[in-house]
Amino acid sequence: MDTKDINHSEVVTEITGIFLDYESALMANDVDALNDFFWDSAATTRYGIADKQLGHAALVAYRQGVPAPNFTRTLHDVRITAFGADMAVAMCEFTRSDTSLRGFQTQTWVRFGTQWKIVSAHVSMIPMPS
Repeated sequence: MDTKDINHSEVVTEITGIFLDYESALMANDVDALNDFFWDSAATTRYGIADKQLGHAALVAYRQGVPAPNFTRTLHDVRITAFGADMAVAMCEFTRSDTSLRGFQTQTWVRFGTQWKIVSAHVSMIPMPS
């Protein structure tokens, strides 16, 4: 891929908005919206803090049992890298009001027709030195 195809501003802007919409749905525990952000495929993969879902059906089943968050979350250092017009990676760090651990989140987004979908995601939380 030619480097001139990386980080087209319109793709970065579009994914940034969708990424923030995902964050809003996550904090509202909008299960239908959260499920819809992910690619409806057996190839979808999500690794969570203490869980994993292989395939969209596993993700849907998992989300049914996740309670609404009883904490707030603040995003830090949101980074969006677009590769051409149809693929982007969203990354951020986050802090939560219920723990001193530092969170990290990565999502790979692919455009299918006119819709962006997460094809893989990873979330982790680790202790950070003071």
